[in-house]
Amino acid sequence: MARLAGVELQDTWKVNYALTRIKGIGWPSSKKILDGLSISSNKRVSDLTPDEIAKIGTKLEDFTLEGELARQVKGNISRLVAIGSYKGQRHTKNLPVRGQRTRTNARSKRGKRKTVGAFKKEVLTAAKGTKGAGAEERKV
Repeated sequence: MARLAGVELQDTWKVNYALTRIKGIGWPSSKKILDGLSISSNKRVSDLTPDEIAKIGTKLEDFTLEGELARQVKGNISRLVAIGSYKGQRHTKNLPVRGQRTRTNARSKRGKRKTVGAFKKEVLTAAKGTKGAGAEERKV
């Protein structure tokens, strides 16, 4: 198993796919890295020589990856919240930020549906029943 940027890459994976398992590297970046180093994208991780792994590791240093990327994104969001921008307000309210509709959908952000006002009639009749019983007792 090769270890690049703090991520264990399984030997059975092809190199182009294995690089996408690193946070911050997608398919286009993976292809660009392998083309720049003239490494076949069909090679398996187990077939890579230690020299090739070292070359890939040095090339990965040009990218913002894993923990540093997460810190950068978190810092960007906290900056938006601190300056009170519209996007920052949406982040604090845990609502979609990029203009998506929220009347329907947006379930992953807003959570499970909650029924509001469905039991109003039952609650009113129960409340009237308890008020009536209390009034009769006081008269006696």
